[in-house]
Amino acid sequence: MGRLYASELAHRLGRQAEAVCRHYLSTGKRSGNYWQVGDVRNTPGRSMFVRLKDSPKGSAGKYTDAATGEYGDLLDVIRESCGLVEFRDVADEARRFLSISHLEPAKPRASTDRKSYAGSSEASRRLFAKSRLIAGTLVQTYLRHRGITTIHDGGVLRFHPRCYYRPDERAPMETWPAMIAAVTDLVGQQRGAHRTWLAPDGSGKAPIDTPRKAMGELLGHGVRFGTAGDVLAAGEGIETVLSPRMVLPHLPMLAALSAAHLAAILFPASLRRLYVLRDRDLAGSIARDSLLDRAVSAGIETIALMPACEDFNEDLRQCGVEALRATLKVQLHPDDVSRFLQ
Repeated sequence: MGRLYASELAHRLGRQAEAVCRHYLSTGKRSGNYWQVGDVRNTPGRSMFVRLKDSPKGSAGKYTDAATGEYGDLLDVIRESCGLVEFRDVADEARRFLSISHLEPAKPRASTDRKSYAGSSEASRRLFAKSRLIAGTLVQTYLRHRGITTIHDGGVLRFHPRCYYRPDERAPMETWPAMIAAVTDLVGQQRGAHRTWLAPDGSGKAPIDTPRKAMGELLGHGVRFGTAGDVLAAGEGIETVLSPRMVLPHLPMLAALSAAHLAAILFPASLRRLYVLRDRDLAGSIARDSLLDRAVSAGIETIALMPACEDFNEDLRQCGVEALRATLKVQLHPDDVSRFLQ
């Protein structure tokens, strides 16, 4: 009976997942179909993700902390954020929030149609399929403005001339040109997509509040340039990864799209050496250190690559290709200098 009671409370909280998060995880913020926060105790940060809507991946209210591997539901959020111990107290707090004095039978939930779910993997595949190759498009213009003139294994990037953008649920829909990146799993199946909305002339990102958003199943996956074997380099952003790839065109690389997702990437079974592309910001340091610890625990040799400036794209733009090559050469494993450095 207690288990049914807990399940029913969790289901009711899940119906109001965003309201629960705004109340108990107030230091976080909404990011697409997730609430992003530091941890279940409401610490500021971005490593924990709470699902806000039912999807083929899971139910609304379920959370995963990419930095620690912890997971749970909104009852756990209430327990930890309020410092409660006994389930009776957690249930009382949940009921107070829901403003109910007793539980009524819940209405059966309709099955989730993958094709009707706007943030699903299927929706991301349709978006990618409707986009076109980047040659001669604003994506190429945008990347050249970032100093990226050569893209190796760039088939994971596409251009969409009129990609929908909505600032929030109450605002009218807008359309902007966008760079679309395929998020794939270890076997190459597309699980999601990342959108970078662009200015009409391609000179930079679009002048909107959130010019970058991801959709689909992201945790553990990433935007892959090349096929990983025994060596892989991983970083946060697409431009962060494409910059060192200018001089390391044959080294497989992965863009995880955020520090939190970088900490949670899945390792290929063949991986023996992992390079982590760092930058000099403090926000992502914990997540990157978590990735390094995970790799070491899995018996994978790890090497952190540090830029001379704030990040590798700034190295490329400010100092040029030759300086970037020199920066990377002294940090690579000796076996990889002759193997990958062009």
